[in-house]
Amino acid sequence: MKIIINNALRIGLMAAAFLWVSALVSEAQAASPYSVQQRWALGESGRWDYLDVDPVRHRLYVSRGDHVQVLELPSGKPLGAIANTAGVHGVAFAQDLKLGFTSNGRADSVTVFDLDTLKVQKEVKVSGGNPDAILYDPPSHKLYTFNGKTANVTVFDAVAMTVLATIKVNGRPEFAVSDNAGKIYLNIEDKSEIAVIDVATDKVIAQWPLTGCNEPTGIALDTQHARLFSVCQNKVMAVTDTTDGHHIAAVVIGDHPDAVIYDPATATVFSSNGGAGGSLSIIHQDDADHYTPMTPLVTENGAKTMAMDHVSKEIYLPAGLNKVFTVLVAAP
Repeated sequence: MKIIINNALRIGLMAAAFLWVSALVSEAQAASPYSVQQRWALGESGRWDYLDVDPVRHRLYVSRGDHVQVLELPSGKPLGAIANTAGVHGVAFAQDLKLGFTSNGRADSVTVFDLDTLKVQKEVKVSGGNPDAILYDPPSHKLYTFNGKTANVTVFDAVAMTVLATIKVNGRPEFAVSDNAGKIYLNIEDKSEIAVIDVATDKVIAQWPLTGCNEPTGIALDTQHARLFSVCQNKVMAVTDTTDGHHIAAVVIGDHPDAVIYDPATATVFSSNGGAGGSLSIIHQDDADHYTPMTPLVTENGAKTMAMDHVSKEIYLPAGLNKVFTVLVAAP
């Protein structure tokens, strides 16, 4: 009888310990540094792609298939729209010119609008097919569209909106970043590499393989430490040295990523992942070569793109919830 009681006591203690450890694990898993604090319902769901924050006017621009919706920040109140942007992918801002630009994938064009009034000024054809990402380089006053269908890049004089060059790249261009010092870095999705464009000559000057990365989409830049962050469809974020393109690190992220943001003030990298329930990967930069994943934030299926207000640290993630287009507002 004594042995039975001791065994029962031992089993009970083991069960209690298991429950205690499970509770600690659950608490740790729930302790993401970010949480979803608001959900803005913005009408019937449809197609969407990239979004971006105008930090000067405190506005959020959200691509909505055939128009760009403009919201006031931090309230989320609709302010207006940029209409007739068929297949719109992205938005770029030229703050020095007080102009905005949209890349219209189905129309093979760029729409130019006034940042203050949202009034459309003109629509200009690109020298390729399906302009996807769009980027303004302030020092050169050049606008770049990255044309997925034709594997090339259109370069505009952003003031006159005349085509200056068409740059052939080695595959399907995805997102791109400028270092504002003469170089543009872009992911080549179907070749799993980074291409480097020299702004002065508008020529590709380097092609770097992305080790262990399949189908890179979003890209972000840490200029201080000369690091690029590319998010890949095999649930990896590849870290690359911008001086010579050598591989630094690979960090595990969520499923189906599309956008990545680096916040230098907090040394944090964010990846928005639209698959498997939706998640926001949050990665701390310990130093230039070492990265620690933090507890991810659960978002929603399809929330694969995002924009960040670097002052408030709010992150905006669009998704379709019960046929309603919704922007999730995540914050520390």
